[in-house]
Amino acid sequence: MALILSMEEVKVKIISREDIKPSSTTPSHLRTYKYSILDHLTPASHTPVIFFYTASSNPFEFFERLELLKQSLSETLTQLYPLCGKIKDDSSIDCNDEGANFVVAKVNCPIRKFLSNPDLNSLDKFIPVSFFHEISVGDHVTNIQVNVFECGGIAIGVCISHRIVDGGTFEVFFKMWIERIGRNRNLKPLTEPNFATKSLFPASTLHLRDLHKETWLSCFKEGNWVTKRFLFTSSAIATLKAQVLANSSSSDPLKNHPTRVQIVSAFLWKCLMAVSKVQFGIQSPFMIFHIMNLRRILKGSLHPENSIGNFLWITPVEHMSGHELNLDELVSKLKNSIQHVDENFVASLQSEEGNSIVEGALRNLGDKSRNMGDALESVSFTSWSKFGVYNADLGWGKPMWVSFIGIKGNAMFINTVILVETRFNDSIEAWVILDEKKMNLLMSSTELLTYATLDPSPLAVATNSRL
Repeated sequence: MALILSMEEVKVKIISREDIKPSSTTPSHLRTYKYSILDHLTPASHTPVIFFYTASSNPFEFFERLELLKQSLSETLTQLYPLCGKIKDDSSIDCNDEGANFVVAKVNCPIRKFLSNPDLNSLDKFIPVSFFHEISVGDHVTNIQVNVFECGGIAIGVCISHRIVDGGTFEVFFKMWIERIGRNRNLKPLTEPNFATKSLFPASTLHLRDLHKETWLSCFKEGNWVTKRFLFTSSAIATLKAQVLANSSSSDPLKNHPTRVQIVSAFLWKCLMAVSKVQFGIQSPFMIFHIMNLRRILKGSLHPENSIGNFLWITPVEHMSGHELNLDELVSKLKNSIQHVDENFVASLQSEEGNSIVEGALRNLGDKSRNMGDALESVSFTSWSKFGVYNADLGWGKPMWVSFIGIKGNAMFINTVILVETRFNDSIEAWVILDEKKMNLLMSSTELLTYATLDPSPLAVATNSRL
């Protein structure tokens, strides 16, 4: 088994820091970018993503590619003008063209040595800002760190304010950046961003933002947090899906074609409830929050192509009784909850009733959390599926691995699961963040380890899609 490089052994030294400004000035009438109501329903934090490229290059190639990376980023920021600004206040961005925070750093080991068995707690060294830092006035919206390993391998850490960027926006940003890297500078950009989100879901008051913050604080808990990765291969997911379909009632309209994300989410939910039962001796009430991408629901004029901003909605799914549910029953619960968030629901969010719908959902969630207190177990699920993260060729080919960061230590946090597709888009990595006691129980779950591999080497995953 490969040795893990500890957090202390992985040393990252900052070489340079600069602001990459847009290649053209932002027009004065676009100077202030107002958040939408859906933007306000996101944390005031950065979203970290790290891209690992194992292809080595000689020093001359590196500096040429680095300059191209900067130049293409400058041109991309001209189109995505809010991303090169700074936080103005709780409701807007000052699109002042001060640019993206751009850092270059050296890493004291070969990339393959690190990826053979990565210490997840070292990953935050590859990003330029702290994930736990709450974004405040004057902070950069966009932060990028290019990390150069001893062998010439590259890790590019990207942190953009979640208040304007969700998975769909990330996809647009990287699609545009890749186009600028690979195309003649004089050609017209292929992708044009759309900033209609703030007009489709306007924020008329900060009341809902404050209510959202209050609601989520009631769900957060103190703990000694640990992060682990669980890999579900395509064959394991297919086996779980076959079980779901075999056990579903023939009259159940929800049994048809559950997605891979739904199956993995429901299975992890089942395992987490089993952990809770072992820990407390009874089946606690359990709620999961499934974060949905509304872009995949909307059609026509309601779904602007290449839209920028948050198109997210949090769907709660409950199991409040003490009896154990089978996997097919949990999948059915999840699908049934998701089904209610359809085109009609999104249209109602855009109507005059939109604010009251959001407020009602937040108050209902907050009341349950406060009334049940510590008796209520909850986990938040989000998926990076189908966002094309492995298409991010930024000059070093397509990434070998795309990662989140390890959350660790004593802090206020919420149990979280992040689902990421692997390089060949056929398997799913589940990044699970739990309190240490719960994580130890989860890692000993025979049922979970029958279908998932704990912390596999990203090198093995990238070279063997079936493992």
